[in-house]
Amino acid sequence: MIDNKLKSAILSVLADDEMIRILNSTKNESKSAVTIMKINDISHSTTYRKIKWLLENGLLIVDKIEITNDGKKFSLLRSTLKTVQINYENEVTIKVIENVDKMQVAANQFFSMEE
Repeated sequence: MIDNKLKSAILSVLADDEMIRILNSTKNESKSAVTIMKINDISHSTTYRKIKWLLENGLLIVDKIEITNDGKKFSLLRSTLKTVQINYENEVTIKVIENVDKMQVAANQFFSMEE
């Protein structure tokens, strides 16, 4: 059973085409914000605003942190949702299959800091 905050976040995302595209583009492979912006043809400010909201609500996670040769750091983002099933019978029930192993993500983040 998921909590009400996550339930509200999922329902909000389903009403927003751009957030759906962001989650769909990060479902199978982690991507940077710049890549997400380009493949989904979403403006810079909108992409970053919606990514921030998705991160804050647990629907997107930082899967990896990479450092470029010139020392710049960037995050690779991944959707936490694999499938969502919604049912409405007197109340809204949502069944979610997670897309990521949270322990693996924590390990990736820990080991990526050593570089």
